[in-house]
Amino acid sequence: MKTNFYKIIGLLSIIGLGLIPIAASAQEGQIQYFRPNNKQGINVFETSKKDTVKFTGLKVKVGGGFTLAYQTLKASNAATPVVKTVGTATGNVNAITPIYNGFNLPMANMIFDIQLADGIRLNLTSYLSSRHHEDTWVKGGYLQIDKLTFLKSPLIDDIMQNVTFVIGQSDIDYGDQHFRRSDGGNTIYNPFVENYIMDEFATEIGMHVYYKSEKTGLFAMGAITDGELNAVTLAPTKIDAKTGETNKYPPAFLGKLGFDKQLSPDFRVRVSGSFYTVSSANSSTLFGGDRTGSNYYNVMSNPTTAAGTTLSQAVDYNAFSGRFNPGFSQENHSYMGNLFLKYKGLEFFGTAETAKGRTITEVSTRGAKQFAGDIIYRFPEDTENFWIGYRYNTVSAKIVGNTTDVTVNRSAASAGWFLTKNIMMKAEYVSQQYKDYDATNILSGGKFSGLVMQAAISF
Repeated sequence: MKTNFYKIIGLLSIIGLGLIPIAASAQEGQIQYFRPNNKQGINVFETSKKDTVKFTGLKVKVGGGFTLAYQTLKASNAATPVVKTVGTATGNVNAITPIYNGFNLPMANMIFDIQLADGIRLNLTSYLSSRHHEDTWVKGGYLQIDKLTFLKSPLIDDIMQNVTFVIGQSDIDYGDQHFRRSDGGNTIYNPFVENYIMDEFATEIGMHVYYKSEKTGLFAMGAITDGELNAVTLAPTKIDAKTGETNKYPPAFLGKLGFDKQLSPDFRVRVSGSFYTVSSANSSTLFGGDRTGSNYYNVMSNPTTAAGTTLSQAVDYNAFSGRFNPGFSQENHSYMGNLFLKYKGLEFFGTAETAKGRTITEVSTRGAKQFAGDIIYRFPEDTENFWIGYRYNTVSAKIVGNTTDVTVNRSAASAGWFLTKNIMMKAEYVSQQYKDYDATNILSGGKFSGLVMQAAISF
């Protein structure tokens, strides 16, 4: 990790020196149709269609996010001991790894936003360091097109006043929660430390088309993607147990309808419904596409499994600890409804989700449901630099090999402070319980709780 850290610092220094002449003039206010990476980006969902920035030529904004965390989590379970050999290690695979108070691996992102032409912006984001991938990984890159002035068509110019295209490898716009989640080093949008138990996030190659009316508040989105986190060109060879035929890789489809309007200076309402569907895939990752990992480190992990893993990062084989992935890798049909209300400093964000899917070896689909509610109060009224909040999140699902449906419940209370619009500190007390897992499952009677504190810088 130290070697990688020095490589990253050296690379950043070289890039930074080379971009100083451009970046010095590329302030945030000079990037069109842009969501700020700092406090000003909170509660921003789709970017606005308001044309407030005049195009004066190529602009490059170099941004980033850095998060450092300290946790005091403790975990336990009531599972029946099961002795197995994993790789070269033998032991009780249901024992919980002891953890103690300490700092977690810092995570960092690098973000480039380039204004290429009037109404055309390129985004390229890389994970410089994260729990799941300690080396540098490219998250994705996409073009956002809000104008097509080079076509010199008044009709198209009128249409583009309400239309946006997003083309490339980007976050799939399923649900509204992904606009509020922590993403590696970029944690400034999230009033809590961690994302949902069932975390909906993946990057796929495709195109999103948006219609948005600033006047009425109505918006719609339709998209088509390749349905894969990692694009594949090799011909499929596996047999689908449900169809008995060689697997296929059709595109995935998603859509969203909603209403978002500031009804008065003090009151904003946003409601949306969305879906994501793919009938067959090489590896669908809607609930497992995060390449950075959970913000609850090492909970509900097992030392024997870690010691016997063949992964290069054996010390952290369970990068998504605290989350639940239903395992819909072959077929996935998911639906989410969201409600966001903000009255002065008081906010509510709610989620209701239902999903069904399967793996390639299953002949029928299974189901999963998730519900969550956030209540946030930001103060004082003039700056909203402080907040307190509470989240309740529950998931119930049928999983392979378990005799009954399982349930995971989480309560989290948070408090935070923006020192500046780019610097944030927050603390969260979390309590999570696992219910109805079979006695031979490591999560049987499982629970963890404790305090996690984070300091974040985003620019």
